Amino acid sequence: MISLRLLNGSAKLVREFLASEQLGGVVLAACTLIALIASNSIFGEQYHAILHFDFCGLTIEEWINDGLMTIFFLLVGLELEREVYLGELRTIKKALLPVAAAIGGMIVPSGIFLMFNFGTEFQRGAGIPTATDIAFALALLSVVAKRVPLELKVFLAAVAIADDLGAVILIALFYSKNISFVYLLCAALVFAFLCVANRMRVNSIWFYLAVGVLLWFLMLRSGIHATITGVMLSFAIPFRDGGEESPSYRLQHKLHYPVALGVLPMFALANTGISIADGWFAGLFESCSLGIIFGLCIGKPIGILSATFLLVGTRLSELPTGLTLRHVFGASIAAGIGFTMSIFVTNLAFSDHALIDSCKMAILASSVLSAAVGFMWFTCFIPIVKSEPELVPE
Repeated sequence: MISLRLLNGSAKLVREFLASEQLGGVVLAACTLIALIASNSIFGEQYHAILHFDFCGLTIEEWINDGLMTIFFLLVGLELEREVYLGELRTIKKALLPVAAAIGGMIVPSGIFLMFNFGTEFQRGAGIPTATDIAFALALLSVVAKRVPLELKVFLAAVAIADDLGAVILIALFYSKNISFVYLLCAALVFAFLCVANRMRVNSIWFYLAVGVLLWFLMLRSGIHATITGVMLSFAIPFRDGGEESPSYRLQHKLHYPVALGVLPMFALANTGISIADGWFAGLFESCSLGIIFGLCIGKPIGILSATFLLVGTRLSELPTGLTLRHVFGASIAAGIGFTMSIFVTNLAFSDHALIDSCKMAILASSVLSAAVGFMWFTCFIPIVKSEPELVPE
């Protein structure tokens, strides 16, 4: 049995996570707007020059995408680990629904993208519409907070975390290149060393982070995308009983706001500086852009709702208390806000800058459309919640 103290500690982290992501969504939107303005202003050339400035073998943009985003994936891994041990994923029955919803929300959008692009040079982008941006999605739910039960925020967070794990697997399988098995073997040995240190009850967070830097370097050289180091490191850091004194809890607690208010906004500044050229609107009707737009705006809701309906209808799982399929449909629309991870996968899938900018415009359009439709759905079809229930009893 999980003690009430541990549940209360986990509930505290969940609320902290939700609060940081909601605030982070606002900052993320502001940074996106700043990047768009800067890129299309008289300072556009200087803006791009800074991003492509070489520092220690990597450009500033690469340090952000390959380095800082590793910290984001570290937090994702820590969140996933906590959900597996103490949260929505701790039993098969509880895990089945958000995991199935996440899988449905990846397969259907990817299939829709391939309907438009299979057999073309664009088919490598099939992973782009599979992602959910948890910061923007939760920011949307915070705007309609009076109509959103806390359980729906937790459900959406669990789906997005499972979705992020799926994205990590996609990146490892399909978006890695020129694999060096020597570096990969060295990385595996370092990871094994960290796991042994965990078993020997080494609890110093700084020890794991220091060795984690070496692990990151080896993964970078291996050809497997370096950000996966974050997830690997998260499962090497001791979870113990998951209480407030455990290394996992302490690191997770310290990372929430730096990631939401630092790492992700920096990513937005580095990756949403799209040069808006004449004819950009017509570009939204090209096959690659249509695959992204239809995948995120239509594929996400269909995939998540279909998986949920199937599991609930066959009694393999059940909706969290207080939620209806109308709530889940609203959350599935919000999940169509791909943004951060969609842009991240775009950068891995393609090398042509014009094509990347075109995909980013489609991602921005999809995210705005999903947010607008989600807002209307909650406003028009979801009643106001009388009171927000607690995650665990006091």
